[in-house]
Order: sequence, then structure tokens, then C-alpha cells
Amino acid sequence: MKLHAPIETYLNTVRETCPQVKEPALNFLRQRLTITTLAVKQYYVQAHTLQKSVGFVFSGLLRAYYVDLLGDEVTIRFAKENTFATDYVAFLNQTPSRYLFQCLENTVMVNIPYTVMQEAYVRFPSLERYGRLIAEELFKSQQKRIEGFLFESAVQRYSHFLLENPTLVNRISLSYLSSYLGIARPSLSRIRRKIMHP
Repeated sequence: MKLHAPIETYLNTVRETCPQVKEPALNFLRQRLTITTLAVKQYYVQAHTLQKSVGFVFSGLLRAYYVDLLGDEVTIRFAKENTFATDYVAFLNQTPSRYLFQCLENTVMVNIPYTVMQEAYVRFPSLERYGRLIAEELFKSQQKRIEGFLFESAVQRYSHFLLENPTLVNRISLSYLSSYLGIARPSLSRIRRKIMHP
């Protein structure tokens, strides 16, 4: 892997998301982003710590979760290639995260530091627009998940996950998936068998 490949991949997503971002703004980011390589089971974010950078996943897969009052791990999302690993609200407010982001695969991250992001917003209005677009996407994703629990059956939640993540289902354990979907593992196994063998 070329050392610059993760950063250039991230910058390409910036261009695609917000075509108004021009080369001077991209160069500003290019000179200030860093790369982190993590092994399976390592953490990108620890609970009760300050997240100083947003992580863009160049390769690999992470699971975000929290530990409930009974000591059980509850999965809240998965961060795969070309998505972000971040507790975004805590990051924006620079308050400790309540979640842990753990690698399920060997992972390469591009780090966008909070200080760099804030400076970029001041210097380049196009990057501020980009940041708003990303925030909107994260909000829509979160809202969709909430409404899934409110208005969809277990079968519908699993079917929508398959539709939106056709390759991801083979990369995560049944336990993590059942936790994420809020479906008991035996029930999820039955749903999977029914969908695979109607």
C-alpha cells in the first residue's frame, strides 16, 4: 500500500461529496492529516476519553458499542470502508465519548484532527459546507436506525440491513449483528434460515 493512498482516497470522497471544495482546501487537509494502522481487537476510540480526531476508514472494519448496566456489550453501529468512525456529537463538543470503537479486522484510518477541522472551516467556506453535509448524513443514518426500532419488525430490520450492507453481513459475527439489530440471537438465526430457505 502506498503511504499516501489512504489520504488521497479520503480527499477523493471530499471532492465527490462537495465538488465546491477546490485544490487549495484539499492541499490544506493533505498536509495535516495522519494515518493510523490498527490490528484486530485494537481500539480507535475508548469510552470516557476525548476523541481528538474523526477517523475515516480506508480499509478494515470497526464496531462501535457501549457496555450497559448489566455489563453486556450493545453494538450501535459498524464503520466500514469509506465511512467514519466517530462519536460525532462528543467530537464536536470535545467531550468524552460514551462508546468504544474496536477493530473487527486489521484497519487503516485517516485521522482528521479537531483543531485542523476547525481551522479548515474558518479558512475555506467550501470545507465548512462539506462538514455540514457529512453531519447531515450522520444525522439521517442515526434517525433511520431509531425509526427502524420504532416502526419495523425484526424481519424488516434484518432485511434492510442485508439490502444496505450486502457484503458486510459476512464480515461480522451473528452475536454482534443480533446486538446491533436488537434481535435475540436465536430469533435472528431463525429469520436468516427463513430468508435463505423460504
